[in-house]
Amino acid sequence: MKARGDSDQRAADALLLNATLQSIPYGFCVWSSQFKLLMFNQHYLDIYGFPSRRVRKGMTLEAIVKLSSEMGNHPEESPAEFLAAYKQELLNNRSGARAKVRERVAGDRWLETAHVYSPGLGWVVTHEDVTEEIASTEIIQRRKRELERQNIRLDAAVNNISQGLCMYDPKGRLVICNQPYQRIYGLPDYLMKPGTQLDDILAHLFDEGMQAGANREEYIQWRREVIARGEYGKNVHELNGRTIMMQHHPMKDGGWVTTHEDITEQRQQEERIRHLARHDALTQLPNRLQFLEEMEAAEPGLDRGDHIAVLCIDLDHFKSVNDTLGHSLGDKLLQQVSARLWGATRENDVLARLGGDEFALLLRDVSQPAEAAAIAERIVKAMSNPFTIDGHQLVIGTSVGIAMAPQDGETAETLMKNADLALYKAKNEGRSTYHFFEPGMDAAIQKRRTIEAGLRLALAKGELKLVFQPLVGLKENRITCLEALLRWHTADRGIVSPTEFIPVAEETGLIVQIGEWVLREACRTAVTWPAGVRVAVNLSPVQFKNKRLYETVEAALRESGLSPTRLELEITESLLLSDNEPTLKTLHRLRALGVRISMDDFGTGYSSLSYLRSFPFDKIKIDRSFMRDLKSKGDSLAIIKAVIGLGQSLGMSTTAEGIETEEQLAAVRDHGCSEVQGFLFSPPVSAQKVTEMLAEQDRPKLRVAS
Repeated sequence: MKARGDSDQRAADALLLNATLQSIPYGFCVWSSQFKLLMFNQHYLDIYGFPSRRVRKGMTLEAIVKLSSEMGNHPEESPAEFLAAYKQELLNNRSGARAKVRERVAGDRWLETAHVYSPGLGWVVTHEDVTEEIASTEIIQRRKRELERQNIRLDAAVNNISQGLCMYDPKGRLVICNQPYQRIYGLPDYLMKPGTQLDDILAHLFDEGMQAGANREEYIQWRREVIARGEYGKNVHELNGRTIMMQHHPMKDGGWVTTHEDITEQRQQEERIRHLARHDALTQLPNRLQFLEEMEAAEPGLDRGDHIAVLCIDLDHFKSVNDTLGHSLGDKLLQQVSARLWGATRENDVLARLGGDEFALLLRDVSQPAEAAAIAERIVKAMSNPFTIDGHQLVIGTSVGIAMAPQDGETAETLMKNADLALYKAKNEGRSTYHFFEPGMDAAIQKRRTIEAGLRLALAKGELKLVFQPLVGLKENRITCLEALLRWHTADRGIVSPTEFIPVAEETGLIVQIGEWVLREACRTAVTWPAGVRVAVNLSPVQFKNKRLYETVEAALRESGLSPTRLELEITESLLLSDNEPTLKTLHRLRALGVRISMDDFGTGYSSLSYLRSFPFDKIKIDRSFMRDLKSKGDSLAIIKAVIGLGQSLGMSTTAEGIETEEQLAAVRDHGCSEVQGFLFSPPVSAQKVTEMLAEQDRPKLRVAS
C-alpha cells in the first residue's frame, strides 16, 4: 500500500510540475550536461515554431538546432556554426551565474535567452520574445542618441576642437569663446568674459609681442575694414615664437566668428617636406632635383659670360662593400664619403648625391679647366685614403668626369650627359682618376650601348658561334686539344670583334649567361671527337663570381657525356689577384672532378710565380707577345726557356701561343715545349672543319692552307 501511495504521489508531483511549466509565460527547457533535452514547455515549442510531434525528451542539442534551422531560425549562421557557438556558450557558464544573450529567429523576431547551470541537472534555459520591447526601446534610444549627438557637436564646436574659436556681436563685443582660444594666446580670464571688446583683446596681444606682418595700427585698420565689408579674411601672425593663422567669418546679423589655429608645427613640417624633397635623407646633401634646379638657375649666366663646370663623381668598388659587409655599413661609408667630398669643395659650390654611390658637383666661377682639374684631383686624393668604419678599413677610390660650360654644353641636360660620358671614360682608364669631356665620346658610348643591346638578344637569335683553334702536341705530332673561341655574326653590322663585345659582356654581367652557353656547346661538340682530343674553354673572372660555376661545369659535362679529363678550363692570373680564396676553392673542386686547369697568358700579369705555388695548374700557356718579340727582344727567348723549364720542374705542360713561323716553332721545340698553337698550323676553324682535320691526323706534317 505504501509503494502504491508513493507512486500516486510521484504522478501527482509530475502533473503539478507539468502544469507549472505550461503556466510559465515564456519558453522553458532544461539541457543535461551531455546536451540532451530533459524537459520543455509548450511556450518553448511555440516561440521557435517547433511542431510538437518532432520534439521529445532525450533529443540531442544537435537535432534541435537542425530542426530550428529548418524552421528559419538563426538565418545568419549555419546549423554547425550555431551549434558550436551555443555549446561553447553553455560550457563557459557553469559558475551558477545567469547569462543572457539575444538571438534572431524566423519572422525577424528577437528572443532573449537566459541560462543558469545547476549541478546534477544541467542548464535551465528560458526564452522570451522581446521584439516589441526592442522596437520601442530603439525609438527612445534613437531620439536620445540624436539629442546627444547635437549636444556633442555643439560642445565640440566650442571646446573640443584644436582651433581657437570666438564669436562677436555687431558691436565688437565678445559673445562666446572656447578654451583653445584662451590657451593659444595665453589670455587672462578677465578678457574671456562676454562683453569684452575686440580692441581690448588686440591691445593685450600686441603688448605681449604679437607680430602681424605689419605694424599695430595697420593690422587694426585691416581688421576694421574686413569687419565693415562683411567679408571673409585671413591673416598669419607670430606670437612668442609660434605661428598662428586667424580666419574671419562674417555672420548675417553683422557679427562674426573667428577661428585661430597654431600652425607652427605644420609650417615646420612643410619646411621639412620641402627640404626632404630636395635633399638626400642619408647624407643631407642636395638631391638630383635640387642639383638640376641649381644648374638651370646658372644657365642664364652663361649668356652673360659666366663659366661653370659640372663634375660627375662615382665611387669605385662601392658595390663590393655593400655585398660583403652589408648595406648598413655601406650607408655609414656614404656619410663619410659625403663629408670628405664636402671638405674638397669651395664655399659657393653645390655638392649633391644623385643616388646610390653617384655624386655631382657644380663649380661656379670656373674660367679655366685647370681649376676644375685641381678640385677633381683633390677629390680623387681624398677618396684614396682608407676609411675606418666599425673596425673595418675600407679602400674604395673614386672616378670623376668633368664637363665645362659653355664649351661642353649650355644646358643642364647637356652638361650632365657630357660629364657622365667623361666619367665613363675615367672608369675605363683604370678608375681612381678624372677625365674631361671630349668630342666623340658620345659616339663611342652609343656604339657600346648598341653592342650591349645586341648582345642581350644574340643568344636567342642564334648569332653566337664557336670556332676552334688546334693545339698541336710536339711529341705526338698530332692535334691534342682545340681551344673554343667565341664569334658574333650580326645581320645588320656583320662580324663584331671579340675585343669589342667581350669587355661589354663582362661589364654588364652577360658573360655569365654567354659563358654557360659556350661551355655547353664546346662540350657537346668535343664529345664527337676522338677520345684523345681535349677541348679548352676560356673562363672570365666575372664567371667566378657566380656561386654556381661548379654546378654549371658539372651539368655541361653530364648533359654532353664528355669525360671531365677531356675538358680544359683556361683562366688568367688576374682572376687570382681579384678574389683569391673563393676562387681557389672553386678551382680545387673542379680539379677534383677531373677537369684540367690552365693558366692563360702566363708572364703578363702581376706575380705569376706565386700563383703557380698556390694552385697546381695542369698547363701554362706562354703569351703570344713573347713569340712576337722573339727577334726584336733578345730576352724573350730567355723568358720562354725559363717558363718551359719551370713548367717541367713543376710537372706542368706548356703551350706556346702565337706560333706563326718555322723559326718560332724550332725555338720552342728545342727547349721542350709540350704544345704549340698558332697560324703556322691553323687559324680558328668551324666545328665541321675540325672533324675533317681530326680525320687526317695521320699526315706526315700538319698544315692547314686555308
